[in-house]
Amino acid sequence: MAVALTPSTVPGRAGELLAELGDRAELHDVYDETGSTVYHDFSLKDTHEVRELVGLVRRTPGAVLELAAGSGRLTLPLLALGREVTALELSAGMLRLLDERLAQAPGRLRERCVAVRADMSSFALGRRFEVIVLGTTSVSLLDEEGRAGLYAAVREHLAPGGRFLLSTADIVTSGAAGPAAGGEDGGEDGGEAEVEAVIEAVGASGRVYRMHDHWPPGSDTRTVTIFPGTVGDEGPVTVCTTTVGVLPAGRLTAELAAAGLTVLARHPLPGTGRYRDVLLEVGVTA
Repeated sequence: MAVALTPSTVPGRAGELLAELGDRAELHDVYDETGSTVYHDFSLKDTHEVRELVGLVRRTPGAVLELAAGSGRLTLPLLALGREVTALELSAGMLRLLDERLAQAPGRLRERCVAVRADMSSFALGRRFEVIVLGTTSVSLLDEEGRAGLYAAVREHLAPGGRFLLSTADIVTSGAAGPAAGGEDGGEDGGEAEVEAVIEAVGASGRVYRMHDHWPPGSDTRTVTIFPGTVGDEGPVTVCTTTVGVLPAGRLTAELAAAGLTVLARHPLPGTGRYRDVLLEVGVTA
C-alpha cells in the first residue's frame, strides 16, 4: 500500500519525532533502495514463523514458489530443505540483497534458486509449483484488488494437491491479550488497546533500531516507522516507514473461499500484544 513520504503523514509519536528532526530527517519507504537495506538489517536475525513455515513445506514434496521473497529471510531456509525455490520479489533493492546473499551461499543451494522480479498480485511464470509460500504477513501489503489478483495467480500456479501457505495478523480481543495489551496509551488493566507500540531491536550489523508500530483501535491500516536507536544532535537521520493493511484471518479466509481456495488448517504462531500471526494452510477448492 503506497504512502506519501512526508513527515506530516506519519501518525503518532513517530510523526512527532519526525517533526522534531525537521530537515534532518531523510524519509524513505521501507521497500525503496535505502529502506530495503535498513529493513534487511533489521529483520535478518528475525526467526519468527521460519521454523513453522519450513515444517509445513516439508510435508509437501516438490518445487516451491516464494512470493514477496524480500532479501531471503525465508528463501535460504527453504533452499536448505533441498528444494528448488523460485523467489519472486518486486523491489529491485530487495532482489539485489537476495542476490548478494545467494552469492555467499554454498553452490548446492545457489544453483537451486531462481530469482524473479515480478508483482505478486499479477504474475505468470508458465509452470506450477507444489508449494507456494507468502510469509511475513506480506498479504497485508495488497489492497482488495491486489489480493484478488494474487488469489487468481496462485490458483493458476498451484499444482494439483499443492499447498498455499501464508501468514496474516489475527486480531486479539483486549480480554485475551493479557498485560501486553496495555502500554503508554492503554489502561492499567489492559482493557484499552495500545495505539503505538515501540520495539527496540539490534540488526545483523549490530546497529540498534527503534520501530514504532502505530495502529489505532478499529483502523484497517497500521503504520510502521523505523528510527535509529540513537539520534545525535547533528547530521541527517535516515527514517523508514510503510503503511500496511490489517487483514484478520477470518476476512482472509472468506476472501480465499470466494476465490476458490479453501483454508485446510490454521497454525497459530507465538506472540504477544494486540495481534497474533497465524499461518493458513490453503488448497484449491475441490
